[in-house]
Parts: sequence; C-alpha cells; structure tokens
Amino acid sequence: FSTLDNDVSTHVAPKNKNLSSTNCRYVTTSVMILEGIDFNLTYTPLKHLGYKSALLAIGALYAKFYTPAGMIFNIGLSQKFCYEEIAEFWTGVIAAAKEHKIEQIGLELNASITGMAIGITATGRQREEFISKLPSNKKNSLICITGNIGGAYMGLHILERERVAFEKIPSSEFAKYKQPDLSKYKFILSQYLSPHIEAGIIEQFKEAGILPSSGYFITKGLANTIKQLCIDSGLGAKIFLEKIPIAAPTFEIAEEIGIDAATAALNGGDDYKFLFVIPLEQHESLQKEFPAYDIIGHLCSPSDGMQLITPDGAALELKSGF
Repeated sequence: FSTLDNDVSTHVAPKNKNLSSTNCRYVTTSVMILEGIDFNLTYTPLKHLGYKSALLAIGALYAKFYTPAGMIFNIGLSQKFCYEEIAEFWTGVIAAAKEHKIEQIGLELNASITGMAIGITATGRQREEFISKLPSNKKNSLICITGNIGGAYMGLHILERERVAFEKIPSSEFAKYKQPDLSKYKFILSQYLSPHIEAGIIEQFKEAGILPSSGYFITKGLANTIKQLCIDSGLGAKIFLEKIPIAAPTFEIAEEIGIDAATAALNGGDDYKFLFVIPLEQHESLQKEFPAYDIIGHLCSPSDGMQLITPDGAALELKSGF
C-alpha cells in the first residue's frame, strides 16, 4: 500500500489476543463518502474527518458482531489538497485504528476533479462459535439503542447555518470577520464532528452472556434503521416515542432553530450509535449489564408494520426519509 507513514501500513496496534485466526469467520464491508454530499470541509477539520470516516467502517463491523482487523483507504483528491492536509486526515485515521486495536491499515491516493472522495474497505473477524450461537429475530424481541440520537443532526444544522452566513459576507468585509462563538453548542457539535464508539462492545456482550439477534449502526436516522430491520427480519416493529433517548441540549437547539427533536432523531443522521435486538428472555440481564442502553420498542407481527406509539397510546406509521 502507499502510505504517509511506512510503519502504520503494517502494524498500528497490538494484536487482539482474544481472536486468533483459528476457527474464525471473516467479513468485509465497504463504504464511501463524498465531499459536498457527506461532509463539508468548510467546517470539518481534516483530523476529525479521518477519525469519523474510520469509525463509519468500524461501526458497520461491530454492528454485525465482528471485531475490526484491517482497513484500506482509497482516497480521490483534487489539486487543492497538499501533503500536510492529507497527513492531518491520516492522523485521525490512525487515532481510530489504535483505539480499536486494528492491526493492518493501508492508504492509496488517486486523482479526482471533484474534491475529496473517501472509499474504505474494512475487514472484521469473529469466532465461528459465537456467530453460530446468535439467535433468530422473533416477535416480542426487544429493540434497544446505545445512546442519545438526534444531536448530530442538530450539530450539522448549526454548522450549515454558520456556513451560509459566512458565504454572504462581502469580500470587502473579510478583514473584519470574526469566528462565531459556538461554545454553547459544544455538545451537539461534538456529536456531529467527534462521534465516539466504545471499543470492545462485542466482548462486553460475550462477558455478560447476552446474545443479540441483530445489530445495526445508526447513521441515517432511527426510522431508516428500523425499516432495514423489518426488511431483514420479515417482522414489524413498534417504537415508543417517549422511550427514544434525546439529550436535553438537542431539545434546546431544536426549539431554537424550529425543528422537532423527534423528527431529527427519526430522520436525521450521523448518530453513530448502535441498535441491537435482544431476545425477550434476556431482558433482566440487559438492564443489569447495560443500564445505559435504552429499550425503545419491540418486534411484532409483520401485519402491524412499522409503528410509532405516541405517549397517549396512538399508533402512527413510522416513515423513513431514506
């Protein structure tokens, strides 16, 4: 591979001693993100972008219960980028790789006429014994998520609002321009720019003796994730609106910019949280071992479809924006 640092292409972290190559199943996933569509470099630091793009691939592996083992980045670059900027991007990638003990990582650079395009192929592995024991999705299985959602979408709105305001400044006024004070938006901006995935999430399930039946990485809103779950399982789902975890700062900013916080959670994006389906009989173990996880609903008969249950008990059709 072509790399900015010869060392990182061969060994960026200690090997995961819990997983040997013997009796392991391997899986590969590929993702691509494009400048101007998935990210905007006006307000996205390159180091943050490198870290976040690595998590995008890593999260997809964790969601299927595989431990990440390697990543290859194939990046298209226009002539506006210099060596120092790509080195900054790569610093973020390396930080994510070390955090998640990824053993192999490579980089290939190519020319582009449309800015920056990032393609990532990631490989994960898991013991055959663990994968073979995963249960099937059934009616009444619990749907839970690993943290609050909707905040990243609000963070994106704040950044876009400031970008539009900046681009309206006449060139004659640039000398007087001062960076806006965004300190009160620190929480939601961090949700968008610096998401976090807890390393070892699969090992925690193993140690707790809990076997989820399905897992998904929430990046395009909760409703889209539920839709995919229903397609994959052949079942319906009931989601309780009041159970969806939305942080207080998200509600505050939603009110400020005139967007419903629940809509942001359901049809926003970039949450970088996980949705897991847990068999009903493991309910007590789930609450004991993972108290921070929120149970937001359950699977149901396919004839019920996708339902959003309001606090007053009304059942609404849950629609995905994607």
